[in-house]
Amino acid sequence: MSVLTQPEPVECESPEERVKRVKVGRDGLIVQLGQYSGLLLPQVPVEEKWSEEEFLCHTCRKAKLPADAWRAPGVKLFCFQAQVFGEETPGGNVREEKLC
Repeated sequence: MSVLTQPEPVECESPEERVKRVKVGRDGLIVQLGQYSGLLLPQVPVEEKWSEEEFLCHTCRKAKLPADAWRAPGVKLFCFQAQVFGEETPGGNVREEKLC
């Protein structure tokens, strides 16, 4: 289970700045373009061992957009954080999971 913060827009002058603003292990991402949107939780890129750029690309693909759509000026990008919880054993104690 994850408890999410309010998504915040990532406002940048260039695509390169977007990569610098996103941090794997801290941020979850939402990508939006028109009717298309995709969300990936912060734990996904950690589990998959993705870089920040790979995380952006996979979030776009989740939104059914081209992988490099995050570079386009009209695409909206939002970051959020999450507090992640998991069971130690099925039906057992719940503990907070650290991503990094």
